[in-house]
Amino acid sequence: MTAHATPDEVKKLAALARLTVSEEELPVFVAEFEAILGYMGQLETLDIAAGTDILPYANTFRTEGAPHEKGAWTRDIVKAFPNKEGDSLSVKKILSND
Repeated sequence: MTAHATPDEVKKLAALARLTVSEEELPVFVAEFEAILGYMGQLETLDIAAGTDILPYANTFRTEGAPHEKGAWTRDIVKAFPNKEGDSLSVKKILSND
């Protein structure tokens, strides 16, 4: 499967990533985006149902020592954070709907 990206899609992606792409750079980014989509499209060819083309995933945990008390690190982080409202950390807004 060949993936096709349009200049408008690349401009939209650049805006979401807060990047400025000039009209001269746009064809290069379109080609690179198409290459990325093509590579990712290879995932569609995996035979996941049979499980022969992928390695099994195992969730593992660290074995050394006992786990820490739930919330212990949270309390330390809240104490050290410069701006907070109660137990919530207050950060500068970096996302918008633009």
